[in-house]
Amino acid sequence: MTFIWMDMLWLLVLVPLLIGAYVWLLRRRKKAALRYTNLAIVKQAMGKGVGWRRHVPPALLLAAITVLIIAVARPAAVVELASSRATVILSMDVSGSMRARDVEPSRIVAAQEAAKEFIRKQPADVQVGIVAFASAAVLVQAPTIDREALYQAINSFDLRRGTAVGSGVLVALATIFPDQNFDLDGTGNQRDQLGLPSFGGERFGASGGADGLLSGTPSDPPARHMPVEPGSYDSAVVILLTDGATTTGPDPVAAGRIAGDYGVKVFTVGFGSASGDVVDFGGRSMRAQLDSTTLQAIADATEGEYYEATSAADLANVYDSLSTRLISEKKLTEIAFIFAGVGALLAMAAAGLSMLWFGRIA
Repeated sequence: MTFIWMDMLWLLVLVPLLIGAYVWLLRRRKKAALRYTNLAIVKQAMGKGVGWRRHVPPALLLAAITVLIIAVARPAAVVELASSRATVILSMDVSGSMRARDVEPSRIVAAQEAAKEFIRKQPADVQVGIVAFASAAVLVQAPTIDREALYQAINSFDLRRGTAVGSGVLVALATIFPDQNFDLDGTGNQRDQLGLPSFGGERFGASGGADGLLSGTPSDPPARHMPVEPGSYDSAVVILLTDGATTTGPDPVAAGRIAGDYGVKVFTVGFGSASGDVVDFGGRSMRAQLDSTTLQAIADATEGEYYEATSAADLANVYDSLSTRLISEKKLTEIAFIFAGVGALLAMAAAGLSMLWFGRIA
């Protein structure tokens, strides 16, 4: 637990002072009673005392003051809440190296099965979108709650040459913010380089075929985006999986910084054995090994996390962890109202007992 107004806790020094004042009053009252020469007459006049019960109301009042002082300091705690996130974008590597069989039955099959299982575990109202990237990235399925459409999109992956991790990040962002132009090099041609439509406000999906493009109508240039705190965008998240290093396309770390500027968390997953594997694709042999440094940098820039999976079981565990994390979120929540309520109840209890017990004596 933490406190938003920590300085107000200095008021707690009043508690021992109040205890000291109460003890002093008791001793003073005892000394005053000793002035009487006939104590038996005094006791008879007072009737049957309440004994230890006379200390209960002051103790409750003291507890109420303590709790109310804590409430004034605005305590806050990390609590687990249902996620408000509405969209998850799965950005998946479909480069030729995903044929590798260092993961049984192959990297691509294991990735497809893990992604489908992840989708099954999402709440029914969470939209999921699918981005596939090799030398370029395309949105093969726009965000939807139609699970069968998502499964079909994943099953239709077609492996290609090249690995453009940066494009995988930027197309995911363009899916979340379709009216924004994600321009890394300042030329204004970023959408063409990514395989994105050149017109603002258009989405592209599985129905667009291999190019994934839809026609659109020109619109005014989008306003310049003002950066926000990394990880502060609660409505969408990106999960990016790749088994190799970037060979083409935009700088992936710069793409991660752009995602951070938009507040979107990117969780990166490095997939494949530590030693990598040699695969033949298009008449060429290649060895795919992870670039964990780049994937970690992307995650760090967006307040996400980097995971490594060296087997199908590892990947399933990673997706399980992500699924649990995305369904429920831990947030710092102010709980001063709880302390204020408890303090008020203690004060009322102190007042009620005082009236009940001491009212009878009177």
